[in-house]
Amino acid sequence: MKAVVVAFIIAVFAAGPWVASACERPVSICEKETPASLALIRDGQPIRVYVDASADSAVRHVAADFADDLQRVSGTSAKLITDLRAMDGEVVIVGVLGQSPVIDRLVRARKIDVSAVRGNWEAFNQVVLERPLPGIKRALVIIGSDRRGAIYGTYDISEKMGVSPWYWWADVPVAPKSNLFVVAGERSDRPRVRYRGIFINDEDPALKGWATKKFGGVNSRMYEHVFELTLRLKGNYIWPAMWGKAFAVDDPQSPKIADAMGVVMGTSHHEPMMRAHKEWHLNKESGVTGGKWDYVTNASNLRAFWRGGIERMMSKPGKGGYESLVTVGMRGDGDEPMSESTATALLEKIVQDQRQIIAEVTRQPAEKTPQVWALYKEVQQYYDHGMRVPDDVTLLFADDNWGQIRRLPVVGQDKLDRKGGYGVYYHFDYVGAPRNYKWLNTNQIGKVWQQMDLAYNRGARNLWIVNVGDIKPMEYPLSFFMKMAWNPERMTPEAMASYPSEWAAELFGAENATEIGAILSEYSRLASRRKPELLDQNTYTIGEGAGPELDGGEFGAIVNEWQALITRVRAVKAKLPEQAQSAYFQIVEYPAEAIGNLYGMYYAAAWNKRLASRNDARANYFADWVETAYQRDQDLTDQYHALNGGKWDGMINQVHMSYVIWNDPTQQTMPSITRVAGETPSDKLSVAPVFKSAPTVRAANERVIEAVDYTRSTKGNGVEWRAIADLGQAKGAMIFYPQGVASSTTEDNVRLDYDFETAQGGSVRVRLVLSPTLDTSSKGGLRLGLSLDDGAPQILTSTLQPTGGGANTPQEQAWYKAVIGNVEWLDARFDGVAPGKHTLKVWRLDDNVVLQKLVIAP
Repeated sequence: MKAVVVAFIIAVFAAGPWVASACERPVSICEKETPASLALIRDGQPIRVYVDASADSAVRHVAADFADDLQRVSGTSAKLITDLRAMDGEVVIVGVLGQSPVIDRLVRARKIDVSAVRGNWEAFNQVVLERPLPGIKRALVIIGSDRRGAIYGTYDISEKMGVSPWYWWADVPVAPKSNLFVVAGERSDRPRVRYRGIFINDEDPALKGWATKKFGGVNSRMYEHVFELTLRLKGNYIWPAMWGKAFAVDDPQSPKIADAMGVVMGTSHHEPMMRAHKEWHLNKESGVTGGKWDYVTNASNLRAFWRGGIERMMSKPGKGGYESLVTVGMRGDGDEPMSESTATALLEKIVQDQRQIIAEVTRQPAEKTPQVWALYKEVQQYYDHGMRVPDDVTLLFADDNWGQIRRLPVVGQDKLDRKGGYGVYYHFDYVGAPRNYKWLNTNQIGKVWQQMDLAYNRGARNLWIVNVGDIKPMEYPLSFFMKMAWNPERMTPEAMASYPSEWAAELFGAENATEIGAILSEYSRLASRRKPELLDQNTYTIGEGAGPELDGGEFGAIVNEWQALITRVRAVKAKLPEQAQSAYFQIVEYPAEAIGNLYGMYYAAAWNKRLASRNDARANYFADWVETAYQRDQDLTDQYHALNGGKWDGMINQVHMSYVIWNDPTQQTMPSITRVAGETPSDKLSVAPVFKSAPTVRAANERVIEAVDYTRSTKGNGVEWRAIADLGQAKGAMIFYPQGVASSTTEDNVRLDYDFETAQGGSVRVRLVLSPTLDTSSKGGLRLGLSLDDGAPQILTSTLQPTGGGANTPQEQAWYKAVIGNVEWLDARFDGVAPGKHTLKVWRLDDNVVLQKLVIAP
């Protein structure tokens, strides 16, 4: 029986996205031996792994991990060696150029061309060599330009062997293989974004509760897994958890292990100088007397506090200190805005004083220490009003916390060649207005791609960091973000469109990859429609319930979409082997089941309220449904927490229902229900018609055209419209491509044509349905042109922009509405239209406009 199970697992999981090119591309992985290939595993026996005994700790660590990965695949322990003198046969050699005597010997002998890695940041080269050294038949040599280059080159082979970066964090199974070979040849790679990182945030009660149960706290034992995941995803930078936590104080081993494994550490956008905000209130640990977080009245204590952070950064034995990217600048106490009266000159002095501290403690010019200034929320206004920092400091722009980047470098306005460059701080999770969203992934990779592709093309290439909340619910978008960050140029629209199925194949095998990828895309479309925390029984409309059949209306149609998705999820689950069930539940099944159940609960609550108000006994059916769904929510959470003997107990504990303000309810609360005297006759309730309406309720004479269903597309001035999958609430969305190109005029003739016919004359109203985006150039809005037939274009302008001026301002209310529904509208009217055939023309004017649909009505 065991042999049958193993054979089945091999059949399901062995095929990955690399299989089509296996045995063809240099240094690809193949289960069949080819001429001059190297055997990673032969007849169940893994190859030996060599690393210099004197190598950097991070390189020794990845070599040991690679040996463990060989064991995971082969089932047999792989030997890690540090002496090649008695070596024969085949071997994997891991090292850093200029730091490995063995590799440097091969370079001197001209057996390796290292031009692709020499002098480059985090580059690696992988090459299969014949007879590289006496006694060695063949070697796979992995050469890093630096220690992380060696790390990425090694983990890259691990992933191609079938060891997912999520093997621990999501229990993705490793398919056993008896034979595995590396095709002869060589290949090299390097990142295009310098720093690529994650921010663990909003981590109470979920990640903290889980880590406390499993590791005794958010400590170095937990962070070791975080560091490994980050590196396997080819990331290099982390802002650690900061809700009442102090990374270096809570467990002093944490920064040591980070550095030993090769991870660059920093602190969040409001925690300058390598200090956790919590430390300011821990006088004993901070070494200062504390006081008010105010540089005007308490500068000496703040300087002492910040000095302590840099001194700790430099406390690593030896030379150079712990590798860090230091946040500079200052916000108010507790991630709040500073006083409105704060002067730009004062903030410039703060940065100047911080850099003086850096120079004094490190005993080298401040520009030798990498630094970043986060232009988050109101801090961007200081920059826009003229505040400047030295050229070597990275300027980190931010999104609006809901996925729309607020600002990017502008030609003629910003210095594009600044030494420190630019970056983007992006959000998959957020605590704040108009409402928290922390529970599950609600991010479309198409949206992530569109915004980050724009950022890269506009010059934000030094740092990409994403707020991932508790990490766990974000496996899919985080994997995409990191893959894109490694090389945005390689993540073309076509590559992005194929990503869902490719990622599914890596995790669950090729057999079901297409359907799982489609499920991930449909889940993301439905989940991004509205954050679960924003749902209640009044979110969408229901139909009428006066007769024996109930018209579900818009709400019922959306519930139906979720039920259809869940049916697909369950169908795939039935095909997967037992070893894949845990990972599938975490990544695919639980999110779909849980959010679909939540929609159903609120839908039933809406009907209960409607029918109870009419003293209709059918209200009781929906009361039962609400109670069942509420219990189902808890049952799903319990099932998650019980996986693998309770490995993830507590990880999915975020409160996610019955919000009444922007912030967390204290506990889960079931919607109120009312019961009506009497029983519901079974023949008086038709359940199926509850789900009979179309997803969008519209007037009978409205015509909706999907943006991707255009009649003609005209390109000009090097720009064209491009259909993008996994973007928006329709079949896709249209953007201008390539992104980042200067504004057009109507003379450039970059437009989309939509032919339609109207049976009656008079006025025609047109609504353009857009995905929310922001004016990243601060020029006053994003413009589109819209014309009918040969008429002159009307100029329509989106002026969305979070102001921070309070929810009662019209501009902030407009932004609230757009991000809550994840949609924006621009309206136009054409008078004196004759009956018959017509053409609507949508003209490109400004970049960063995302068109989903056109709605045409009299």
